[in-house]
Amino acid sequence: MNINLKSDTITRPTPAMLEAMLSAKVGDDVYKEDPTANKLEASLAHLFGMEAGLFFPTGSMANQAAIKLHTQPGEQLICDHYAHVFNYEGGGVSFNSGVSCQLIKGDRGMITAQQVASAINPPDFYHSPLTTLVCVENTTNKGGGACYDITELKRIQQVCKKHGLRYHLDGARIWNALEATDTSPKQYGELVDSISVCLSKGLGCPVGSVLLGSREFIDRAMRVRKVLGGGMRQIGYLAAAGLFALEHHRERLVDDHRRAKELEATLKKLSIIDHVAPVETNIVIFTLVPSIEPEIWNAFLTKNNISLSQMGEGKWRIVSHLDYTEAHHQKFLEMLLDSFA
Repeated sequence: MNINLKSDTITRPTPAMLEAMLSAKVGDDVYKEDPTANKLEASLAHLFGMEAGLFFPTGSMANQAAIKLHTQPGEQLICDHYAHVFNYEGGGVSFNSGVSCQLIKGDRGMITAQQVASAINPPDFYHSPLTTLVCVENTTNKGGGACYDITELKRIQQVCKKHGLRYHLDGARIWNALEATDTSPKQYGELVDSISVCLSKGLGCPVGSVLLGSREFIDRAMRVRKVLGGGMRQIGYLAAAGLFALEHHRERLVDDHRRAKELEATLKKLSIIDHVAPVETNIVIFTLVPSIEPEIWNAFLTKNNISLSQMGEGKWRIVSHLDYTEAHHQKFLEMLLDSFA
């Protein structure tokens, strides 16, 4: 049995999802003539209470397009030092938009309105970059799947309004946040100027993200997507997977969260574990005790065909997902306890 917990992006389409993809009605999306892609974009825009959406091949491209649209070269955005837009998008903030990042050390990847307000450069002080954008990530990747309190996001919105800043939400795992908190998609759509939502993380699609915003914003995003090379043709086959996932794969996220919590509890019992970060959704981040030889842990993983991610600084990451079944889960718990309890 192979147990792959590197990411929730390693899933494969279910047979039912593949059937929906094969039967999709398609057209040329560059001309906006793909009916399934148009339906997915409109459905997500309606779900979040926003005016329009645009399909992107990746969440990074969707985020980068949003940053490009919200800023001008030489300006600065504010984000947490764990933010995906800073750590995992290849330096695209500077390369694509000529923008720098004002990094904040928040709590597990989450920043506060007070921290945002303190990080804004005085607009009349021309020696420092002009602050024009705030980016938040929900849930947080490096923060271990932590979820923002919607009240704090509202406070950040008020800071943005007061200072004339734009507000972007990297919602790569927004579906997990929605399942774990008593919030609705429209609550997020009311807060921010733009949202990127991922269809592969959590929902099990093979590829794709959708950028949401005003009609004028999305019309401009069409040009930026073209510049970035993201214009595709018969993407209805991919969009059909998204429509299927929205209908059939959201409710099952509770299973991913339960399994992650059970893994957290089990890891805390093990003699080789030093620390386990609080688990709220489907991500578990932990460190080994300093005295353990790395070869012991690596040998355990190799012997049992277990794949995890290393996050740097001695941190390991487990991510539960659609293809991590209950059989996988019980076997993994058993192996951990038999080897290290």
